[in-house]
Amino acid sequence: MAAQHPTAAVLLCEVVMEILSWIPAKPVTRLKLVCKSWNSIISHPHFLKLHLHRSPKNAILLFTQTKALTLGEEEKQGLVLSSVESFIQNPSSSLDTQENRHSLHVEDWVSGSCNGLGERIHPQNVGLGPHKGEKNPTHNSFGFGYDESSDSYKVVTLIRDSSGIVTAQVYSFGGSSWKTINSLPAFLYFAEDTSGHFIGGTLNWLALRNLHGDDYDWADVTLDMLMIVSFDLKSDTHKQILLPKGIDEIPGQKPILGVWGNSLYLLHDYKNTHFIAWQMKEFGDENSWTQLLKISFHHLGVETLFPEFIFENGNIFMLIGRHRFEEVFYDRRDNSVKRVNILANNCYFEAFDYVESLIQPC
Repeated sequence: MAAQHPTAAVLLCEVVMEILSWIPAKPVTRLKLVCKSWNSIISHPHFLKLHLHRSPKNAILLFTQTKALTLGEEEKQGLVLSSVESFIQNPSSSLDTQENRHSLHVEDWVSGSCNGLGERIHPQNVGLGPHKGEKNPTHNSFGFGYDESSDSYKVVTLIRDSSGIVTAQVYSFGGSSWKTINSLPAFLYFAEDTSGHFIGGTLNWLALRNLHGDDYDWADVTLDMLMIVSFDLKSDTHKQILLPKGIDEIPGQKPILGVWGNSLYLLHDYKNTHFIAWQMKEFGDENSWTQLLKISFHHLGVETLFPEFIFENGNIFMLIGRHRFEEVFYDRRDNSVKRVNILANNCYFEAFDYVESLIQPC
């Protein structure tokens, strides 16, 4: 057989890469066994990025489940993957399925996901996947994200000392040490939300400024103390993002900052009777804050501000109902409310955006 012309070989390789890049992660991984050339293509860094770029976004949910405990039991967690469509149609069935179910170490928990990599946290470490960080657990907050400029995944820990001085320590996967950043202002992160929210190459936290000591009463907090801090993973610098201009008084409960889909959201109550949702349409543009929703707790069938997830670009909100095992789905397009009792699962759960990918952190 005549030797293949080099140009033809390159073209064939490009065609194969193009076709394989559209195949879901699990099947394409098995295709490494077809031949050496396919294994080489699928393992190449360019292919990994191309495949991630073409993977469906915001189509898969990653759930962490914690079984309700009885006396003497140890806490155990599991992971469940579900399509957004199947979960919205039948939440209980999606959580009960045995397919794509995984177990976590008894003391680990998942706090987020970025490009298919799960942020796995351990009380004595800050870690990712099978890797572990090198910090002791004295930090106040942490975050995990991707810096496109350096093509690296980074872990950030924010440490606040007894005098209120905050330092950031940044670790790039593939590196050998932590980098210390000393330019952050003194502020206290909400204890209920210590994980930074990744979007647009930044990690974002809702914080209180100029507080002394770790104890405070929310009733004493004023609106000018509330701020959003955004840490840029490319430059290792921070900036403040202004709150929506429509917020003119301090909420009755602590607001919630989150990233769902491809947007930053700020959620808060109004006089402990209404649920208000703001969406930043263009991340980084403070003028793009848009109020999506203002609706009474009574209409939703909830007693407090406790959102779980936001679907379809801010059209469907999932909240916790009047008891811990009831989920409430509100569709703002038709003002409909759907309540789902998931008591049969006998578990607590959290939901995150997830994309199946071939990416490795190092």
